[in-house]
Amino acid sequence: MSRPPIYLDGFSTTPLAPEAKEAILQSWMEPGNAGSSHFAGELAAAKIFQARTAVGALIGATPEEIVFTSGATESNNLVFLGVGKWALAGGSHRRRIVISAIEHKAIFEPANALSEMGFETVIAPVTRHGVVDVDKLTQLIDETTLLVSVMAANNETGAIQPLSEVVAVAHAVGAYVHSDAAQAAGKVPFNVDTIGVDYTSLSGHKIYGPMGVGALYVSQSAPRPFPIQYGGGQQGGLRPGTEPVALIVGFGKAAQVAIEAMEEDERHCRMLASHFMKRLSEHQVSFSKTVDPNICIPGGLSLIIDSVEADDIVAMIGKQVSISTGSACSSGQVLPSHVLKAMGIVTNKARNIFRICFGRYNSIDDAEVAASVIASAVQKLNRPTGPILQ
Repeated sequence: MSRPPIYLDGFSTTPLAPEAKEAILQSWMEPGNAGSSHFAGELAAAKIFQARTAVGALIGATPEEIVFTSGATESNNLVFLGVGKWALAGGSHRRRIVISAIEHKAIFEPANALSEMGFETVIAPVTRHGVVDVDKLTQLIDETTLLVSVMAANNETGAIQPLSEVVAVAHAVGAYVHSDAAQAAGKVPFNVDTIGVDYTSLSGHKIYGPMGVGALYVSQSAPRPFPIQYGGGQQGGLRPGTEPVALIVGFGKAAQVAIEAMEEDERHCRMLASHFMKRLSEHQVSFSKTVDPNICIPGGLSLIIDSVEADDIVAMIGKQVSISTGSACSSGQVLPSHVLKAMGIVTNKARNIFRICFGRYNSIDDAEVAASVIASAVQKLNRPTGPILQ
């Protein structure tokens, strides 16, 4: 039996930590609704509180500031639409929303929904390095600004954003700040008190936890968003619905492990990324970086190989190594993503970009094999007769 593909697509999702898997399975064996008053219900509620404490500790928040959701997409919608509803109900006269040009679609779409409700959405540009331009952002934020949203680290390039500077600018005029920290939390230190953000979105499956669960941090000093779903009174009525205890427990365990392993994970992942690039060069593959790895999340790489299209590489090596591209297919055309466009990367160049993110469970052998497999694919694609079908 052949080995499964080497998984290097950590930007998309991360493998489930064994500790989280064990916690999930154990929780599934102990049924209980946290809203029930009997012992099993109280045990479920205690497990949720323990997980809430762990997730809060990951970002320097109190348990009371953590609201569990189905993932970062729901968290983003909850803060945008919920704060928007709060403002429209008389909470604020401000109607400007400022977001960076490299945000996930889960930010752009709720921002567009607010535009249809009478808000003005303004896009802040980024530099060619994929980092929000704070000077230009400053020019867009004024006393009419309600909310500023800048992600902690980008999901395509891994570029870490200057959040503390963004917060200082926004708070100076009384605007609130939200950050989608799905890519950063658990990989680099992220403390909501130190940074000063008012709202933060998290995702379980980006920190070696399960899919289907995330969280929203709501600072005790920030307005509480209005709910966007209606039902029972769970989680203070902000996010109604019976809590998925096992998923929340797995998320909490993953957060706990991330706190303990973060320093070693960072060293390990940066080492693997560096070794991979070294071996790729030794295989005579010419490449360049869209973003300096030193300003990226550990293990994250966005690379350009001018001589071949990334889609061809991804397709050719898919059964051996899992990586992804920096482009998107629309109406049969391969186009640069909005992130690459914002960085000023032209269509032709975008076709040559692929992204890799090494993780906790990757080995030096994974880096060696991946470099060799990619180099072999590049050589085959560069042959005058085109790729050799196997």
